[in-house]
Formats: sequence, structure tokens, C-alpha cells
Amino acid sequence: VHLVESGGGLVQPGGSLRLSCEASGSIFSIYSMGWYRQAPGKQRELVATITSDGNTNSADSVKGRFAISRDDAKRTVVFEMGSLKPEDTAVYYCHADVSNYSGRRVFWGQGTQVTVSS
Repeated sequence: VHLVESGGGLVQPGGSLRLSCEASGSIFSIYSMGWYRQAPGKQRELVATITSDGNTNSADSVKGRFAISRDDAKRTVVFEMGSLKPEDTAVYYCHADVSNYSGRRVFWGQGTQVTVSS
């Protein structure tokens, strides 16, 4: 299973960015997909996830600013980030909880840098 992330980059405070992540490979079911982030010197933290039922979970720090959605046919999760703040600067990692021939496992993308700075 591979997770390919796209999007990210440099944006000014108050700006917007769109991240997407596509899962490929041998997959039976995708239970949830989402995004975590890790800022320098900090632990990786959950930003937002979405289950196969469409239920979402997000960090309090991003509620009202970020929105997550998924396209099961394309095995893709999209993350719309708005009203970005410098404290949103981090490497963002796509996360997928899936089942395949090896059973149920969690997979991670390689990470994409998001920098919010003027």
C-alpha cells in the first residue's frame, strides 16, 4: 500500500492550501484516512481524520478552518486548509487505516511541508 501526497508549500498567514492523498496498492477496505502533522521539536499530532462512514474527527486548533473529505472510488482524501496561521507550519503526513492480504494495518505517506509565513 502506498500513500501519495500532493499539495503543500509556502503560504502567507490567512491564506489557504489544499492537500490530497491517494492510496494505491492491494487494499480490501479503507477504515479511515486522515492527516497528522509534526512541527520542529514537537511530537506528531492528529489534525483530522474521516472514517468510511463519513464521520470526522479534528483537532480543536483547526476546527472551523480546515475541512476533510474523501472519495472512496478514487481512494483519496482531500484536506482544505483555510485561515492558515504560522503555528500551522509543519510536515503533514497522510494516514490510512486499511485492510489487505496482510490484515489490518496503518500506513503513512512520506510527508509534505506546509509553511505559513509572511
